[in-house]
Amino acid sequence: MSDRVPSQVRRVVDVAQEEARRLDHSYIGTEHILLALISERSGTAARALALLGITEEAARQQVEHLLGRGHREPSAAIMMTPPAKRALELALTEAVTLGAATIGTEHILLGLIREGDGKNPACQALDALGAEPSRLRQQVLDLVAAQRGTKSWTC
Repeated sequence: MSDRVPSQVRRVVDVAQEEARRLDHSYIGTEHILLALISERSGTAARALALLGITEEAARQQVEHLLGRGHREPSAAIMMTPPAKRALELALTEAVTLGAATIGTEHILLGLIREGDGKNPACQALDALGAEPSRLRQQVLDLVAAQRGTKSWTC
């Protein structure tokens, strides 16, 4: 990845690749990014998901239920799907909108729930686990506001 990409984003993409390999998928999709965000336990995205009762184990089970496992180990190069790329682009938009200096896990999560109007595999898994996009967005915004020591606000 480019040196211009923040380290937090690189870390999430690296973990998403590991998640794709674990499921024998030959691509990195939004669902793998979701699993990577949850596994980054100290991130704002993981905290927001935890506050809504989304556990790493439940998310893994749901992703596997929705998409199954691949049939063979992927090759060395695993490419990102267009929706996954778009979610990361939307993360930048979210960071700018929220006045952040860098892209954090919270922005990536917000990008995921915006991508494809919430119809991507990550959103399908979240929906099945009871995390409605507007409620999840508000949870993230509340956490960001608390970190800044400001009042909560909505977009």
